[in-house]
Amino acid sequence: MKNKITFVLSLLFGLMFINAGLNKFLNYMPMPDNLPEKMQKAMAAFMEIGWIMPLVGIVEILGGLLIIIPKTRALGALMIFPIMVGIVLVNIVQDTSGLPIAAVFSAILLWIMYESKEKYAPLFK
Repeated sequence: MKNKITFVLSLLFGLMFINAGLNKFLNYMPMPDNLPEKMQKAMAAFMEIGWIMPLVGIVEILGGLLIIIPKTRALGALMIFPIMVGIVLVNIVQDTSGLPIAAVFSAILLWIMYESKEKYAPLFK
């Protein structure tokens, strides 16, 4: 039962990041109209740096795919972790309206990482 729950959460988490990564290239989800000015300026700054959004998009797509596959889930979680930290920090500092969903996805990622803790052991030796 635990493996099924982990798989379903990993699948949904991975698909969410694949969707977010694809949106960086295809722009099929419009930006909300009520985005705070502070957030609009931050997004404009990221867009000004031409290589950062495609890099984040590639990492989101690849990390999402790796999280879905059980054998590569630990690597995918490591790839997504810095992006998730950035998402949480942006939601704390810039606009707190997305903080509940960011907290849920952070909890899922931390659980995935906890479930893969034996694979991370060599990193800390």
